[in-house]
Amino acid sequence: MNSKDSLEKLELLRTQMQKHQIDAFVAMSADPHMSEYLPDYWKIRLWLTGFTGSVGTIVVTQNFAGLWVDGRYWVQAEQQLLDTGYVLQKQTAEESSTHLAWLAKNLTKNAKIYVNGQTISVQQFDALKQIATPNHFQIETELDLIDLIWTGRPALPQQPIWQMRDDLNAQTHIEKIFAIRESLKHKNASAHFISALDDIAWILNCRGSDVEYNPVFLAHLYIDQNRTVIFIDEEKLSTELKTQFNTENIEIQAYDQSQHFLSQIKNQTVLIDPAKVSVLHAQTIENQNQLIQDINPSTLFKSQKHELEIEHVRHAMQKDGVALCHFFHWLETALKMQTPINELTIDEKITAFRAQQDGFLGLSFSTIAGFNANGALPHYRATEEGYSDIQGDGLLLIDSGGQYEDGTTDITRVVPIGDPSFEQKRDYTLVLKCHIALAQTVFPEGIAAPLLDSITRKTLWQYGLDYRHGTGHGVGYALNVHEGPQVISYYSPATVYTKLLKGMITSNEPGLYHEGKYGIRIENLVVNQPKVFQNQTYGDFLEFETLTLCPIDQTCIVLDLLSNDEKAWLNQYHQMVRERLSPYLKNDVLTWLVNNTQPI
Repeated sequence: MNSKDSLEKLELLRTQMQKHQIDAFVAMSADPHMSEYLPDYWKIRLWLTGFTGSVGTIVVTQNFAGLWVDGRYWVQAEQQLLDTGYVLQKQTAEESSTHLAWLAKNLTKNAKIYVNGQTISVQQFDALKQIATPNHFQIETELDLIDLIWTGRPALPQQPIWQMRDDLNAQTHIEKIFAIRESLKHKNASAHFISALDDIAWILNCRGSDVEYNPVFLAHLYIDQNRTVIFIDEEKLSTELKTQFNTENIEIQAYDQSQHFLSQIKNQTVLIDPAKVSVLHAQTIENQNQLIQDINPSTLFKSQKHELEIEHVRHAMQKDGVALCHFFHWLETALKMQTPINELTIDEKITAFRAQQDGFLGLSFSTIAGFNANGALPHYRATEEGYSDIQGDGLLLIDSGGQYEDGTTDITRVVPIGDPSFEQKRDYTLVLKCHIALAQTVFPEGIAAPLLDSITRKTLWQYGLDYRHGTGHGVGYALNVHEGPQVISYYSPATVYTKLLKGMITSNEPGLYHEGKYGIRIENLVVNQPKVFQNQTYGDFLEFETLTLCPIDQTCIVLDLLSNDEKAWLNQYHQMVRERLSPYLKNDVLTWLVNNTQPI
């Protein structure tokens, strides 16, 4: 999209704002399910601004238009917002840097703020009310202003959904619904309304393809002690699935009937997750019922993977590792032969090798292949309009992942191109030390995940270095690549729900980024496993089992910076990778694996 398109859309929006007497238009990256990845219908920020990052908040008045993004996107947003009429607003951990602070400071008393009630969570709406009340701001939630100006707006997706194979499930969906009903009793709730798509997919043991990268489907779910109601476009359901739902007393209602249904229930105590339910749904429930706000029980259940699920994830990692060995062997060969390669080629090739594996469903996110300066943008994505050739000296950062029917993968590796500088090798080694520090950590079960971040970053901090993203996010089981509730990031609050528990799968991905120069990130997925001590006086402890199977480049390591203990960890990891993957490789690719997993 060119800047002229953005300016025209901005003018159309302001005209509608004047017509409806709206002083400030607010739009977040969200849909009625508070999803990270959105159907095209809900990609409002992208349509208005052309900014392609995954998160950001827009505020528009008659004389101002701004986009708030965090440090991961500052460089990207500055480039993409040029001449669009939107001004980059750099959001930090400080409250004064948020769009809410801007609204409180810049709007006059009694101003009218618009936000689509379908796409703002209860939690976000409460935060908006906190600045609205003392300033006597009015909040309009019923309109869909964008629908009035977006001609040719895409339709909602209508992809079919499917059931997971029985052998992939540790529990039936009947057992999961029973567990949720038991949890409701403990919370003194009589009913539960769920909008989070990955929770619904997990509960029903079904998957879909309505949303790019996430194998989920658009639906809402209502559960009480007697009824289970799914709100979904019935066209997505096979005859077999409809029959099964009917047999198991799972009622099917139209996707767009969820609000009407909620308006009919009375005298219930309904549990909702305030971060995952829209304010319009919540307000509808609250009219004739009592609300309990708490995390979805299914979010906690699905975060702790069953041993059967972990075993399937190990199998998915094995397939992913085989694909990656083929890819990195191809890359090494192509570089030696001086075959022209660019960042788009990297994406095409790594996807093609994954697609050769059994049970491959697609990518788990858009591949990040960033050479030198592009690698310094943590969420960079090469496009036909802008990409770099892989030539000269430097570092190539590749962050990629796959969705398989038996697991979700997410891995980052850095490849030296030509002759990297000593500074680049030193920084690479420091990031590797951070990665190993977290991988080796033993911790009490139930510790708040954000507390482990300091252990990871210690080495970088000693050099006066840091990175502006979290160190670890939860990962789903053949589901969303970003999953809560655990998060390893000192930016995040330590809460009762960020506890690290047995079976949780999390990323380990420290990094370092020098704007305009290069970026480094080394990422594996790890799972929490019990660490047994002879003396259990001090409680139960956990350690990380590394799941990802792929060599970590050793040619960039400054060996003098690694301790003997760190070298031992790397050697043990590479021995495991070699033993697990070599039976599935042969000829030159097997030789590549053996050469790249030699002890140091």
